[in-house]
Amino acid sequence: MEMNLGKLLVIGFGPGNEEHMTFRAKEAILESDAVIGYNTYIDIIRPLLTDQEIVRTGMTEEVSRAQEAVRQAEQGRSVAVISSGDAGVYGMAGLIYEVLIEQGWKEETGVRVEIIPGISAINSCASLLGAPVMHDACTISLSDHLTPWELIKKRVEAAAQADFVISLYNPRSGRRTRQIVETQQILLSYRSPDTPVGLVKSAYRERQHVVITDLAHMLDHDIGMLTTVVIGNNSTFMYDGKMITPRGYQRKYTLDSEEQQLKPHQRLQEQAEPWAMHQGGSQTKAEVASAVDLAEEAMTKVGCKESEHKQSSEFSNEFRQQSIFEFAVSPGIANKKISAQQMLSIAEIVGESGTIEYTPDHEMRISVHTDQPDEITSRLKTEGLLLLPIGNVVKVKACDFCDGEKRDAIPHATELQEKLGGLSVPKAMTIGINGCGMACYGATADDIGIIYRRQKFDLFLGAKRTGRNAHVAQLVAEGVEPDQIVETVVAVVEQFRERGLPNERFHKFFKRVQEINGFKFRDVPDQVVVDEVCGD
Repeated sequence: MEMNLGKLLVIGFGPGNEEHMTFRAKEAILESDAVIGYNTYIDIIRPLLTDQEIVRTGMTEEVSRAQEAVRQAEQGRSVAVISSGDAGVYGMAGLIYEVLIEQGWKEETGVRVEIIPGISAINSCASLLGAPVMHDACTISLSDHLTPWELIKKRVEAAAQADFVISLYNPRSGRRTRQIVETQQILLSYRSPDTPVGLVKSAYRERQHVVITDLAHMLDHDIGMLTTVVIGNNSTFMYDGKMITPRGYQRKYTLDSEEQQLKPHQRLQEQAEPWAMHQGGSQTKAEVASAVDLAEEAMTKVGCKESEHKQSSEFSNEFRQQSIFEFAVSPGIANKKISAQQMLSIAEIVGESGTIEYTPDHEMRISVHTDQPDEITSRLKTEGLLLLPIGNVVKVKACDFCDGEKRDAIPHATELQEKLGGLSVPKAMTIGINGCGMACYGATADDIGIIYRRQKFDLFLGAKRTGRNAHVAQLVAEGVEPDQIVETVVAVVEQFRERGLPNERFHKFFKRVQEINGFKFRDVPDQVVVDEVCGD
C-alpha cells in the first residue's frame, strides 16, 4: 500500500508584522493542517490562524518541534513549522533536515519540504537603524545552548578583528548575562569606544524599541532575548540619529576639473553619476545645495572618525578601509619631456605600495594609498607636472608640435585643456590636437580630432579607435578660424554631456543623434563584421 506522504512548510514570517510577511508565507500558513512553533511565535501569527491544529512549545524545545512536524507530515498532513525572521537563519530549517536525514529521507521519495524565506532580524533591524549593513557583515548568536561559549568568543574576536559589521542574536537572557559583557570587552580590543551600536527590540511589533548608542555605553541599556544588537565597523558613523556604514572596500577619489580630490559624497552628484535618476530641473538650487551640505557633513564625520582611530595604536589596521588617491600626471599638453627630478618625485610618492601605469593618452596613471592628497598634488605641481583626473572624463592630448617649433596651435590646445580637461562626460572621450597636416599623433583617430593646417583648423568627429571595424573620425569642418575653434569644440562636448546616455561612446552618440552643433553624421561603411567579445 502506497504511503500518503504530506508536506513540511518551513516558514520564516519575518519580524512579525503581517505587512512584512511574504505573500507565500501567509498563503502557506492558511493551507496547512497543523502549525507548530514556539509559544511567542504562535501568538504573533494568531490573526492568520483558522482551524489548524496548534502545537506550541517553550523555548529550547526546537528538536522536539522538528520531530513532531516530521511525524505529522509522514502521516499525510501539511505541517507549517514557523520561525521568526528567516527559517534558515537560526530558525527551524536546519533542524527539520537533520531529523529527516536521521530517518533516511530522500527528496524524491520522502515527504515534500518547502522552505519559505522571510526577512531576517539583521535586515529588519538595520532598516530601523539607518543603513548600518552596507558592507561586509556577519551574524553571531550569543546563546550557548547549542554552541560552546568558548567557540562563540573565538567567532566574536575573529569578526571584530576582520572589521565586520556584527549583528548579535540572542544577546542576553534571564540566566545568561555574562556573554554580552564579555562580547563588549572583546570588541573594545579592536574597535573604538565610540563605535555606533544599535539596539532593536521587537522590530516592527507593538513593543518595538530602538536605541542608538556606542560600544562603550551599550550595556547601559536594556538588552534581552528579543533584542538584536548591531555593531558598526571602523567606518560606521552616526548622522542625524542614524547609523551609516559607507559602501565599498576603499574610499577612492581622483581629481575633478578644478584639480580637487573627488570626495566620497560627490559620486551622488549628477556630474559624477550622470546616469543616476536625478530630479532634473525640479530641484531648486537651494535644495541641491542643502543636499550637498548634508552629504559634506556626513563625510566630514567619517573623515573625523577615521582620523581619531588612526591616533590610537590599539585597534587593528589590517582590515581597515583605506583611502586611495588616483590621478594621471604628464609633463604638459605640448611638452613630452619629463625630467629625472620629476621621475624621482613620482617614484617617492608612489613608493612600494602604489602603482604607475603608462596609458595611450601620453600620461601616467598613479594610484597611491594616502589620506593627504593635497600634499601630493602640491608637490607634483611644484615640479611643473600637469595633474589630471581619470575615469569618464575629457582627455585633451596633443602632439609635441615638432618639439615646440610649430607653436601656433599650442595656445589653443592649452585653452582647451583649461576649459575641458577633466570634465565629466557619459563615457571617457579624447580630444586629439595636431599642430600640422602630417597629424603624426593621430588626431583623426580620437573622438574629436583637431588639425592645424594653413593657419586654420580642420575638425573631425566620431572616430572608433578600437576593434576590427575601427575607423577614423569624419571631417565635419575645414578652415575653422583660430578664434572659433575652442568655442566650437566646447559646444560639441557640452551637447555630449547633456544628451549622451550612460556609458555611451562618443561615436555611438554622434550616430544616434545624427547632428551635433550643426555637424551632420554620415554613415561609414562596415569594413568587417565582427562578434564584439571584448566590448565595443
